[in-house]
Amino acid sequence: MRLALSSDHAGYELKRDLAAILGQKGHAVLDLGTHSTAPCDYPDAAESVAQALRNGDAERGIIVCGSGAGVSIAANKFPGIRAAVCHDTYSAHQAVEHDDMNVLCIGSRVIGSALAQDIVTSFLGATFSGEPRHQRRLDKILAIEKKFSR
Repeated sequence: MRLALSSDHAGYELKRDLAAILGQKGHAVLDLGTHSTAPCDYPDAAESVAQALRNGDAERGIIVCGSGAGVSIAANKFPGIRAAVCHDTYSAHQAVEHDDMNVLCIGSRVIGSALAQDIVTSFLGATFSGEPRHQRRLDKILAIEKKFSR
């Protein structure tokens, strides 16, 4: 799978580790930075992943910051992006299966590397169910997005 991966300074080390593991598993990883622990702004990390998905450069995205919350809020401002903070494997696959989540947000100060790897595996292994009730709900989300987009 083609993946866009980004972080702010707080998530850099976990992002770096995930990029290496995902590459070893055969995924095409587009590492959008940051590339150090020097302070930077999390909205920039979210924007880089959102743009990669919107441009068709990646199928899904993963963003890491200290809590996962900031990048999730920022990423969800972009049309077509459905981002969520997931710190457990159930939420990571359920949000894809039911809500067609395309960006996983993780907090490096909340979970460790081993759990992060399990969560990413769960996220990447899931597909949107397309069940009528899930599609109906997704359509409502898309209608809200369309209604309020400029």
